[in-house]
Amino acid sequence: MGTILIIIALIAGIAGGFGVAKFLEKSNISNMVKNAKKEAASILKDANLEGENIKKDKLLQAKEKFLELKSEHEQEILNKDKRIAEVEKRTRDKESQVSSELAKAKKVNDDYEAKTTEYNSKIELLDKKQQELEKLHKSQVQQLEVISGLSAEDAREQLVESLKAEAKTKAMSHIQDTIEEAKLTAQQEAKKVIINTIQRVGTEEAVENCVSVFNIESDDVKGRIIGREGRNIRALEAATGVEIIVDDTPEAIILSCFDPVRREIARLSLHKLVTDGRIHPARIEEVVAKTTKQIDDEIIEVGKRTVIDLGIHGLHPELIKVVGRMKYRSSYGQNLLQHSREVSKLCGIMAAELGLNVKLAKRAGLLHDIGKVPDAESDLPHALLGMQWAEKFGEKEEVCNAIGAHHDEIEMKYLISPIIQVCDAISGARPGARRQVLDSYIQRLKDLENIAFGFNGVKNAYAIQAGRELRVIVESEKVSDENAASLSFEISQKIQTEMTYPGQVKITVIRETRAVNIAK
Repeated sequence: MGTILIIIALIAGIAGGFGVAKFLEKSNISNMVKNAKKEAASILKDANLEGENIKKDKLLQAKEKFLELKSEHEQEILNKDKRIAEVEKRTRDKESQVSSELAKAKKVNDDYEAKTTEYNSKIELLDKKQQELEKLHKSQVQQLEVISGLSAEDAREQLVESLKAEAKTKAMSHIQDTIEEAKLTAQQEAKKVIINTIQRVGTEEAVENCVSVFNIESDDVKGRIIGREGRNIRALEAATGVEIIVDDTPEAIILSCFDPVRREIARLSLHKLVTDGRIHPARIEEVVAKTTKQIDDEIIEVGKRTVIDLGIHGLHPELIKVVGRMKYRSSYGQNLLQHSREVSKLCGIMAAELGLNVKLAKRAGLLHDIGKVPDAESDLPHALLGMQWAEKFGEKEEVCNAIGAHHDEIEMKYLISPIIQVCDAISGARPGARRQVLDSYIQRLKDLENIAFGFNGVKNAYAIQAGRELRVIVESEKVSDENAASLSFEISQKIQTEMTYPGQVKITVIRETRAVNIAK
């Protein structure tokens, strides 16, 4: 019984515990359901709020997009309206222009029709008058035949015969008068040919001087050109024979020399030295030597360009070089190359007027003054010296005679010879073309240098300061320091006795000793 009671008690306890557990489970589930419902309600609420916000944002964006599209559409409509208005305006302008043109065309057409009607009436009137004149002419011819007893053909033959005899007599008289008039007007016609030739040639007139200006970027370069104690400028003057004047003139250096070639060599050498930046005596001598070679090449190139420009072919290379050297020579202040080119063109024009060989005349005109650019001094006049050179280098006899005879040193044998003489006079006689004072001044400077070269041991001689100073460079092996002083005195005495000059001439003898060795 006790066991049964225990079992019953256990069963009752188990049943009670199970009931309690069920109750508690139901209670927990109910709470969980309530919490889940609350959480679901909260989520739904949040979802509704977020949906409302998204809806509002989308509506706002849609409105903005609508307004933007509306603005673009309105702008596009405005642009289209504007273009349509412009097209309408152009159309109205075109219509107005077409209307105006049509009115003008109608007026012109009316005028044309009126004039056509008027001309037709005049033509009809003229035809009637022409018919009347023909009738009148026939009646008059018939009356004349009756009066004269001759037919029209017979009268015409008699008239022609009488006119032939009269015309022959008048023609002979006219020919005789023409011959006499030609004799009287031959000189006038010759002057006319010369004047026409002068008028057909336009040339530049320029008188060379003895000074060149070398421009520099800043005045600091002047100190480098002068060098320490003036050694650079002395070396440059000794190498080129050009007086270099460095004064207070801003950004400029003056190069003074009567010889244009030496002046150009100095200018180009200075340009190279300043550009390179290395300025010292050894470099100066090197640059001057290279520049001298460059000038020689340029002289040949100038000669080639000149003969090509003038259409002259087959000229000897030595004569081409002589033509190029004319660029750096002057005759009474007139550039010799410019003068020779001008004479060549004048000769070509005059030869064409007279029916002579144009190319031969131009060739002689270009070469007529080649005797003025000799390598060494000559006792011959420049015309004869030029003729000798032309003969030496194979020029034709007509050209040689024209060169030698253009100053009447020899007899003129060909027709082109007087043409060369006349054209030379035309080129040199123009006002301002030549200046004899400058030529005599340059000749005096050349004579100064030649006197110095006449003494033994003189290497170079340069006349500077407008002929007021003669700078003589001697060879140190041949002239000692003691002999240098006596040489200066002897040169001064010879200048004093043989030359006429204004003022005084200072003679400076420079003797320089160099020791050169080569390490191998």
